[in-house]
Amino acid sequence: MLSQRLQQKMQQKLSPMQIQLMKLLQMPIMDLEQRIKEEIEENVVLEDVSDLGTTDDEPTTQDDQPQDVPDDANFDSQDNADNTDNTDDVNSDNEFSFEEYLGDDFDDDTPYYKLYANNVSKDDERKEIPLASRLSFIDFLNNQIQLKDLDERQKRIAKVIIGNLDEAGYLKRDLLALTDDMYTTEGVDVSEEEVENVLTEVQTLDPAGIAARDLHECLLLQLNRLPQSQFVTIATNILNDCLDEFTRKHYDKIIAKLKITEEQLREAEKIILRLNPKPGNSVGETEKTVNYIYPDFYVYIIDSEPLLQLASQNSPELKIKNSYVNMLRSLAKSPDKADKEAAIYLKQKIDSANAFIESIQQRHNTLYNTMQAIIKRQYDFFTTGSEIRLKPMILRDIAEDINMDISTISRVVNSKYVRTPYGTYLLKFFFSESMATDSGEEVSTREIKIILSDCIQNENKSTPLTDDELMDVLKSKGYNIARRTVAKYRQQLNIPVARLRKEL
Repeated sequence: MLSQRLQQKMQQKLSPMQIQLMKLLQMPIMDLEQRIKEEIEENVVLEDVSDLGTTDDEPTTQDDQPQDVPDDANFDSQDNADNTDNTDDVNSDNEFSFEEYLGDDFDDDTPYYKLYANNVSKDDERKEIPLASRLSFIDFLNNQIQLKDLDERQKRIAKVIIGNLDEAGYLKRDLLALTDDMYTTEGVDVSEEEVENVLTEVQTLDPAGIAARDLHECLLLQLNRLPQSQFVTIATNILNDCLDEFTRKHYDKIIAKLKITEEQLREAEKIILRLNPKPGNSVGETEKTVNYIYPDFYVYIIDSEPLLQLASQNSPELKIKNSYVNMLRSLAKSPDKADKEAAIYLKQKIDSANAFIESIQQRHNTLYNTMQAIIKRQYDFFTTGSEIRLKPMILRDIAEDINMDISTISRVVNSKYVRTPYGTYLLKFFFSESMATDSGEEVSTREIKIILSDCIQNENKSTPLTDDELMDVLKSKGYNIARRTVAKYRQQLNIPVARLRKEL
């Protein structure tokens, strides 16, 4: 049964301006500049005046701005108001006509020979700048195949094999699957033995190790290209008979199994470590895109004090075009219905522009206050550059310092960098949990990680420290942490276990 009733309830909703501000807060500087460009294209009343000394619009005094336009909308100042009265006279005196400039001799049908000047001698040397072109990984291999003594059938098989290589240069598909591909796509019925023979030819291409089916085959293909010696033979035997022991660094077992000396094993290990486990990447390195970091903050040290500057201060400076403000005034006074509708549309555009400009300004203020609070809490780091001087700090600390919500601070910190005299850091770098020492002092977990990393770096590589031994070392320095915590910090530092850090 359907019924109607009235109900009152309180519901919290975000305004469109708040949603827009949250999106702008989490944008890095490059994304912000792109967003501003998009807004300028979508909203005709906005313009970028960062590179313009003056505009073509009629100057408007600050008192003539509509009430809903904020002061930071960067309208022309009062200094330009005196030029308002004579603007039309100046424009009328400076009217320019292409026809008057070119004169009566101007003709659209001017013959080409009158516009062409042949002032280059035949003896002059013509120098042209060649355009650089890069071969792709597949084209690089296919060009080598054309130089091989293969018939057309074998070259077609080779192209299919090359087309199935992954980025690292490995052939992960079964040969039987390649024969099915040849039959369905090329219409050629080939046997698995034919594909195997052509694969052997493909594996002779450069770089060495290409078209291998696993790491073991890849390394052996590279060893076969090296000048044969005693140590190359030992390295081959290690890969064939002791690959599992070698990856686990069980050197004693390898020495006993192959009946070699420790010196021979050390030299063979050097040869193996120089091999490339991903030969395909060596070809495609020049094609990789280099990602640059554009900092959102700059911190300078002036007279031993940190000085903060926002990168967004160099971003486009926005204002509302004065011509549209004046147009809105004139349309609002018109009794015509079409003009009223146009005025409503223009008012919406100006309100949207005002909201966007205000959101940009709020973003600047929030970012500046947040970074200032970080500098204040991490003052010792910004004045010395020593990571050990970093203090424990979490998002809640900054939120309380500037009286904002933690989610806002999280959006500010997300994917933003700060450039300092000591390097460029992600803002998340400055946040870490705290841990109490034996003396009761609160220290940052980052400090413990630095000490842990130094202990591992200075250890005896022939007998590396285990997690239990690292725990004892840290306890002797006053950091009372458990072995599982040591293992967690070690994994966060991307440091392998003691067995894999062992060296001869």
